[in-house]
Amino acid sequence: MNFRFVTKTVHAYLDYPVALSLIITPFLLGLGKTNPLALWLSVATGVAAFALTFLTDHKTGVIRVLPYWLHVAVDRLVGATFIVAPFVLGFEGLDAIYYWANGAAVLLVTFVLNAPETEDRAPVLADA
Repeated sequence: MNFRFVTKTVHAYLDYPVALSLIITPFLLGLGKTNPLALWLSVATGVAAFALTFLTDHKTGVIRVLPYWLHVAVDRLVGATFIVAPFVLGFEGLDAIYYWANGAAVLLVTFVLNAPETEDRAPVLADA
Protein backbone atom coordinates (compact mmCIF):
# COMPACT_ATOMS: atom_id res chain seq x y z
CA MET A 1 0.00 0.00 0.00
CA ASN A 2 1.33 3.41 -0.97
CA PHE A 3 1.27 5.78 2.00
CA ARG A 4 1.78 8.81 -0.27
CA PHE A 5 -1.94 9.27 -0.85
CA VAL A 6 -2.24 13.05 -0.60
CA THR A 7 -2.47 13.83 -4.29
CA LYS A 8 -2.86 17.31 -5.71
CA THR A 9 -6.65 16.77 -5.79
CA VAL A 10 -6.84 15.42 -2.22
CA HIS A 11 -4.72 18.36 -1.05
CA ALA A 12 -7.05 20.78 -2.85
CA TYR A 13 -10.12 19.38 -1.07
CA LEU A 14 -8.38 19.56 2.33
CA ASP A 15 -7.27 23.17 1.97
CA TYR A 16 -10.50 25.09 2.61
CA PRO A 17 -11.55 23.09 5.70
CA VAL A 18 -8.04 23.41 7.15
CA ALA A 19 -8.04 27.18 6.53
CA LEU A 20 -11.43 27.52 8.27
CA SER A 21 -10.18 25.37 11.14
CA LEU A 22 -7.16 27.64 11.60
CA ILE A 23 -9.55 30.59 11.87
CA ILE A 24 -12.18 29.03 14.17
CA THR A 25 -10.35 26.52 16.40
CA PRO A 26 -8.23 29.05 18.35
CA PHE A 27 -11.43 30.71 19.59
CA LEU A 28 -13.00 27.36 20.52
CA LEU A 29 -9.87 26.33 22.44
CA GLY A 30 -9.39 29.72 24.08
CA LEU A 31 -5.87 30.17 22.74
CA GLY A 32 -3.90 33.26 23.63
CA LYS A 33 -3.63 32.84 27.38
CA THR A 34 0.19 32.85 27.34
CA ASN A 35 0.45 35.38 24.52
CA PRO A 36 -2.32 36.99 22.41
CA LEU A 37 -0.29 36.11 19.31
CA ALA A 38 -1.15 32.46 19.95
CA LEU A 39 -4.72 33.31 18.95
CA TRP A 40 -4.05 35.73 16.12
CA LEU A 41 -1.17 33.87 14.41
CA SER A 42 -3.50 31.00 13.64
CA VAL A 43 -6.33 33.27 12.50
CA ALA A 44 -4.03 35.23 10.19
CA THR A 45 -2.55 32.01 8.84
CA GLY A 46 -6.05 30.65 8.18
CA VAL A 47 -7.01 33.77 6.22
CA ALA A 48 -3.76 33.56 4.24
CA ALA A 49 -4.29 29.83 3.63
CA PHE A 50 -7.78 30.53 2.31
CA ALA A 51 -6.37 33.14 -0.10
CA LEU A 52 -3.52 30.81 -1.13
CA THR A 53 -5.97 28.02 -1.94
CA PHE A 54 -8.26 30.40 -3.82
CA LEU A 55 -5.30 31.42 -6.02
CA THR A 56 -3.65 28.01 -6.52
CA ASP A 57 -3.71 26.13 -9.80
CA HIS A 58 -5.48 23.01 -8.56
CA LYS A 59 -8.98 21.53 -8.49
CA THR A 60 -10.52 23.95 -5.95
CA GLY A 61 -8.57 27.04 -6.99
CA VAL A 62 -10.82 29.83 -8.26
CA ILE A 63 -8.26 32.19 -9.78
CA ARG A 64 -5.51 29.74 -10.70
CA VAL A 65 -2.43 31.93 -10.87
CA LEU A 66 -0.08 30.27 -8.36
CA PRO A 67 1.60 26.97 -9.22
CA TYR A 68 0.88 24.02 -6.96
CA TRP A 69 4.57 23.56 -6.12
CA LEU A 70 4.63 27.09 -4.67
CA HIS A 71 1.51 26.32 -2.61
CA VAL A 72 3.20 23.23 -1.14
CA ALA A 73 6.37 25.23 -0.42
CA VAL A 74 4.32 27.84 1.48
CA ASP A 75 2.56 25.05 3.41
CA ARG A 76 5.95 23.65 4.42
CA LEU A 77 7.12 27.09 5.54
CA VAL A 78 3.97 27.45 7.65
CA GLY A 79 4.58 24.00 9.19
CA ALA A 80 8.12 24.94 10.15
CA THR A 81 6.96 28.32 11.48
CA PHE A 82 4.33 26.64 13.64
CA ILE A 83 6.97 24.33 15.14
CA VAL A 84 9.29 27.24 15.99
CA ALA A 85 6.66 29.82 17.04
CA PRO A 86 6.11 28.54 20.61
CA PHE A 87 9.83 28.82 21.35
CA VAL A 88 10.27 32.25 19.77
CA LEU A 89 7.02 33.78 21.02
CA GLY A 90 6.93 32.13 24.45
CA PHE A 91 3.76 30.08 23.98
CA GLU A 92 3.17 27.57 26.77
CA GLY A 93 0.65 24.86 27.57
CA LEU A 94 -2.22 24.48 25.12
CA ASP A 95 -0.99 27.43 23.06
CA ALA A 96 2.31 25.63 22.37
CA ILE A 97 0.76 22.20 21.89
CA TYR A 98 -1.69 23.59 19.31
CA TYR A 99 1.14 24.98 17.18
CA TRP A 100 3.37 21.94 17.54
CA ALA A 101 0.53 19.59 16.59
CA ASN A 102 -0.52 21.68 13.60
CA GLY A 103 3.07 22.18 12.47
CA ALA A 104 3.78 18.45 12.70
CA ALA A 105 0.58 17.64 10.78
CA VAL A 106 1.44 20.07 7.96
CA LEU A 107 4.99 18.76 7.68
CA LEU A 108 3.78 15.15 7.74
CA VAL A 109 1.26 15.79 4.97
CA THR A 110 3.58 17.85 2.76
CA PHE A 111 6.78 15.84 3.16
CA VAL A 112 5.74 12.25 3.93
CA LEU A 113 2.19 11.73 2.66
CA ASN A 114 2.37 14.06 -0.35
CA ALA A 115 2.18 12.16 -3.63
CA PRO A 116 4.54 13.42 -6.32
CA GLU A 117 2.84 15.31 -9.13
CA THR A 118 2.40 13.35 -12.33
CA GLU A 119 3.17 14.81 -15.68
CA ASP A 120 0.20 15.10 -18.02
CA ARG A 121 2.14 14.36 -21.16
CA ALA A 122 1.06 12.38 -24.17
CA PRO A 123 2.79 9.00 -24.39
CA VAL A 124 5.82 8.91 -26.66
CA LEU A 125 5.60 6.20 -29.31
CA ALA A 126 8.73 4.21 -29.98
CA ASP A 127 10.14 4.35 -33.50
CA ALA A 128 9.19 1.32 -35.54
